[in-house]
Parts: sequence; C-alpha cells; structure tokens
Amino acid sequence: MTVCISAPIMTAMPRAISVETLRHSTAHLMAAAVKKRFPAARLGIGPVIDDGFYYDFDTKADLSPSSFAAIENEMRAMIAQKLPFRKEWMTTARAIAFFRKRKEPHKMELIGELRRKGIKKVSVYWTGEHFADLCTGPHLRSTGDIPRDAFALTKTAGAYWRGDEKNAQLKRLYGTAWPTKQELDTYLAMLKEAERRDHKRLGPALDLFTFSDLVGSGLPLWTPKGTLIRTLLDDFVWRLREARGYERVEIPHITKKELFEKSGHWEKFGEDLFRVTSREGHLFAIKPMNCPHHTQIYKRKLFSYRELPQRYANTTMAYRDEQSGELAGLSRTRGFTQDDAHVFCRNAQVKEEMLKVWDIVDAFYGAFGFSLRVRLSFHDPKRPKDYLGEKSTWRKAEKEIIALAEARGAKAERAPGEAAFYGPKVDFLAKDSLGREWQVATIQLDVNLPERFDLSCVDEKGKPERIVMIHAAIMGSIERFLAILIEHVAGDFPVWLAPVQVRVLPIAERHHAQAESAIAALKKSGVRAELSPAGETLGKRIREGELNKIPYLAVLGDREESEGTLTIRSRGSNRQETLTPETFAARIREGAPR
Repeated sequence: MTVCISAPIMTAMPRAISVETLRHSTAHLMAAAVKKRFPAARLGIGPVIDDGFYYDFDTKADLSPSSFAAIENEMRAMIAQKLPFRKEWMTTARAIAFFRKRKEPHKMELIGELRRKGIKKVSVYWTGEHFADLCTGPHLRSTGDIPRDAFALTKTAGAYWRGDEKNAQLKRLYGTAWPTKQELDTYLAMLKEAERRDHKRLGPALDLFTFSDLVGSGLPLWTPKGTLIRTLLDDFVWRLREARGYERVEIPHITKKELFEKSGHWEKFGEDLFRVTSREGHLFAIKPMNCPHHTQIYKRKLFSYRELPQRYANTTMAYRDEQSGELAGLSRTRGFTQDDAHVFCRNAQVKEEMLKVWDIVDAFYGAFGFSLRVRLSFHDPKRPKDYLGEKSTWRKAEKEIIALAEARGAKAERAPGEAAFYGPKVDFLAKDSLGREWQVATIQLDVNLPERFDLSCVDEKGKPERIVMIHAAIMGSIERFLAILIEHVAGDFPVWLAPVQVRVLPIAERHHAQAESAIAALKKSGVRAELSPAGETLGKRIREGELNKIPYLAVLGDREESEGTLTIRSRGSNRQETLTPETFAARIREGAPR
C-alpha cells in the first residue's frame, strides 16, 4: 500500500499536479522496473516522503547502488512507453485472491487487516498492463508525464517489514523526483553536501560518541569530548533558565505503573514504554518523559499563590521503545537526554511565563545562527479519543496559545493534530545551513495533568485554585539537537563549544617546554588546550588539526619562544597573528555566549 506524506508543491509543476503526485507515481514506476528486472521480488510498501519516496522489497536480488543505473534505464524505457496509470476497485476477497495469484504475501496481509476492520473494497492501481499495486492514489495520467531526466535513485537500506524486528528484513530502495532537471541537480548537490556533514560519520570521526552492539541499538555512548559538549550545552541552557527563576530538581528513572496510569501515558503511550518487573512482582516503567514525576514534586506541599510560579528544571535521561527500523544515529534513539522544565503557575501568569521560555529559545538558537519558524500545534477535533480533557478546555487553551503568538508578533502556522495528548503547544522549527527544517524547541500549555493530579494553590481568599502547567524543552533531546548542530556547522563547532579550542604545535623538540608552559597559561585562563608533539612535520600536524576541526592552531618556534608569544592560525583562514597566551585566552573568552 502506498502511503502519501505531504511534500511541498513546486511552482514548476502544472497547477493540477503536485510534487507529491509526481513522486507517488515515480515510486510505482520504480517498483514496476524492479519487478521487471527481478520478477521474484515481493512488494512491501512504498510511501512518498519529504524529499522523495522509497519502496520496500522482499528479495535476495542486488539492489545496491551498482544496480541503480540499470533500474533507472528500465524506468526511462517505461516512461517512453507512456504506460497509463489506471485505478480498479476490488472487493477485499477478490483483492486477496488477486495478490495471492501474483505471490504478494505482504499485500495480502495488508488487505486482510483492512477486511477485519470492516472495509469491503480497496483500490488497485495498474501501471500499464503488467504491474499492479494496492494503492489509494492519486497518480499522473501515464508514465509519460514523469520527466525522464528529473528523477534518481539515491540509496538503499535495510528495513523490517512494518518496522517490527520480529518480521522479515526487506530491502528499502530510496529515490527522488522533481519537476525539472535543474531542481534535481540542486537537490543531488545538497545530498552530497549533507553526506559530507552527516553526524553519523562526523561524530565518530571527531571522537564524540560511539555505539556498541553489546549495549544495544539506539543507545549512544559518549566519549570525554562528546560529554564535554553536552555539558557545555546544558550549562548554557541552565544559565538562561537560572536568570529567569528556575530551580533544579532530580527524579528517578523508573516509576510504578500507577503514576503513568493516572497521567494518561499508560493508555496513550503504552506501546513506547519499557517495562520492568521487580522480583516481588511489581510492575514499573522506565520513564519516557518527566512531567508526571515533576507533578509529584509540586504536590509535596500546598503552595500559596504568593509562592507561584514554581519553576523546575531537570536534565535527565528518558527511554522509549522505538522500533529498530526507525532508529537513526542520534536523530532517533531509545535512550535520550531531555533538558526538561515545568512551570506550575496560575492562569494569570501563563502568558508571562511562556514569553520567558520564548526568550530562552530565541537566545539559545540565536547563538548558533538558526532561523526559527513558529508552528502552533493544536488537537484534531475529529479524533477526540487521542487527547485528554474536554473540548471546551482545549478551545480555551488553544486561544491562549494564539494570543501568546500574537503578543510575540510571530507569524505562526496552525497545525491541527500535532498537539501533545494533554495540551496544545508552540513548536519551533529551525532551518539549518542546508535549508533543511527541523522541529526543535517546544512550549506546551497543559491544563489536563493538573486536573488529573489535583494540583492547586491557595488563593487570596484561602480557597483552593486549580493551577496550570507549562512544559518547556529547549533542546528537547540533547542527542537529536547535537545531530542537527553537527550537520549545521559540519563539525566546526563555535569556539566556546569546541572540545579542544587550541592545539599548540612546537616546531621542534627544543620548543616543547615553552609549549607546555603556554598550554598551562591557557588552561589557567579557562581555555581548553592540548599539545601536538614535534615528532611529525609541522605541515602534517597542521593538516591533522584541520581535520580534527580545532578552531585555533598555535605554532611556537624560536621567535615565539624568545617573545613569549604564539603564532595563531584560525580555522578556515590563512590569516595569522601573534599574541601572548594571556591576550589570546581573553579573546577566546569574549566569544562565549552570556
């Protein structure tokens, strides 16, 4: 079954045809070409994705990049034939028989599920007279409408059928399609640059993190350098929060089932929970988020309205049982670190508190040169069972979110169906240096958890008053943010964040003692410096420093030794200057965010 995921509509296409439809049709064309070359291949699913499409095949055939040219040539031959895309309705019983005859067990499984849900008819799309696929459409009129020079196969990957590692592993073939060759060429150039910046390659190359089969997929291990970067990022966020009245709290990594039952996470989030049973038979969950724990810190005593807001910040690990096929480097993991915070306040304080969080978001992402777009994520009124609380409660909360964006002067799109199950939110989307957009920080307004946990304060008249809860994550997941940041800067971290800021290069052995003295002076001033011994040539050591993306290389020879200076070479520049270690250290400190 082909699943359509929204993609931007390109102006170069005819008005009646979207890029989504183009890519949808090209996915079918690719599958038809694979089936023609490898008739024994069994079809999985083939959705459109943000920048192209993929198709999963159950086959032993070679679908490596070495086969791409042959498959693309087969696709172009089918384009030249102008094979029509034709829709045919079938009863589910007939469709199962149809795909049984064609030896497509995965299609039969999908149709069987639809049949059990009460669906009596499904649509099948033909590409010409020989290839057919379970699909809802739409499609182009014929393969002839696909530009023959504006598509390409891009990569392969393994994928478990339906994302379940208990199922068969299929071969996933990715492709992309565009209205014009120029757009394709631009995209392929971006892909090449993205590959150069890929955090899965750069992170280990810069010795920031690693993975171990013995530890498990999706569970990154952090080296000293990577841990230093994480700590610096967390410290930056904490300084921004501390200035606005936040206090640190800490919580355990597991909890009784009852906490998540009361919060609603067990019902709405149960499939993603890791579960642990004690030797006494008690069922615990490893926390996938921190908000239910934080409610219990607030509930430890009855607060007066004078003591509100209560602002709790907590950087801590969380765990989610992600499917193996969805794991991707640091971008999607099973264990991740949240820079989480929750504000417990009165309704009248909501706007001010959320604007404070917005200030933090702007300051943090501005330090890295990200431009942010704002999205207001609301509930989907057609799916009330997906959310906690009453419709009236949601309408009121969403109005407050709209008012917040207006007060900030933000041009924000509205996204029904993107809310958290307990409340609407403001999502921030960052555009990186390649023009890709990532959802990063979020501010969530929650009136449902305070209701479920009976969270109140004592008002001016001595009576209980229901409070409001604000969820605020700046990086969200430190792992995911670092994946985005590594690719945004291509591993060239800002000087204040680089694990090694300066590498000192003595020209000869006789300069080592002075180099070590310079390093000591730099470290005393708070600069992270290290020595590059004089065993290799100076040119080779400079090249190694550049490959390690160290911001400054400081050369020390006879002249520098006599003057008590260093000759500084800046990353990405041939310009050099001579400074004392103390002056150099002061300059580095000036560049750190405050």
